[in-house]
Amino acid sequence: MPRTTFEISTTRRCELVDVTSKVQDAVRAAGLKSGLVVVYCPHTTAAITINENADPDVRTDLLMALERAVPNEGFRHSEGNSDAHTKTSLVGPSVTAIVEDGQTQLGTWQSIFFCEFDGPRRRKVWVQTVGA
Repeated sequence: MPRTTFEISTTRRCELVDVTSKVQDAVRAAGLKSGLVVVYCPHTTAAITINENADPDVRTDLLMALERAVPNEGFRHSEGNSDAHTKTSLVGPSVTAIVEDGQTQLGTWQSIFFCEFDGPRRRKVWVQTVGA
């Protein structure tokens, strides 16, 4: 099955970027009608998640909660971004979604987000489709 890559540029150290339309574009380009789509982040200080996109405060609240849980202090790693590595491990590098009739199946309020924890940077996202 085909893997596609797209790039995004983040603008802040920590942010959630909606990549749902880019994932859907990859599903469409692959010609996938029914199956799965895996969205994967090949970076150790960024992640992928699915969450609410109706209220922008949810993004702010998620980032705030992660910062409270893992503040950028007290780590030994010399690059100063151990909090980003830890947040990435907590959120995870990928999500999988169902595809039916060529459409990524998400809940009413859901979107797919790229999670930046060590920006701003130019990042890659890999999209793998499985099915017919």
